[in-house]
Amino acid sequence: MALEKVQIEYACLEDLPRIVEIYNSTIESRMVTADLEPVTVEQRLPWFNEHTPDRRPLWVMKRDGQVVAWASLSSFYGRPAYNGTVEVSVYVDQQCRGIGAGGMLLNTVFEACPELGVTTILGFVFGHNEPSLGLLRKHGFEQWGFYPEVAVLDGVDRDLVILGKKVGADHRLKEAQI
Repeated sequence: MALEKVQIEYACLEDLPRIVEIYNSTIESRMVTADLEPVTVEQRLPWFNEHTPDRRPLWVMKRDGQVVAWASLSSFYGRPAYNGTVEVSVYVDQQCRGIGAGGMLLNTVFEACPELGVTTILGFVFGHNEPSLGLLRKHGFEQWGFYPEVAVLDGVDRDLVILGKKVGADHRLKEAQI
């Protein structure tokens, strides 16, 4: 897949079936998500509706009109003092992994953060998911937390690593000067 031929845009409802398909394709590996069974488009509708371009975007990467990857920002902890902190999720179709799609989506996220008032991005990654840990570390995330054996996947205890990155500090400084 040539990445120069892709477009990144805000997701629309018509993209949701493919978003769900990509998400579901990661469940069986037991590396990416704590879901143990596939989800339906109907089940993901409330999640989809929580994502708006002006607050908590959901982006899709398309090639030839087909969604091949997506990224989302979700609110962290749900209380006003945490409005500047988000959780990032990045999911890439199996055929497009390892060629820079995740990095392109992360760069889109970083560019959007100042306008969104986001100053902190968190990633929650299983400790055995080296590709995702590597992606986030490559883009400046550092380990901020570690929860040993908090998930059980097919009878195997799994660790959760929390990675964080400060972003958008310039935006916050500009507001303080006004």
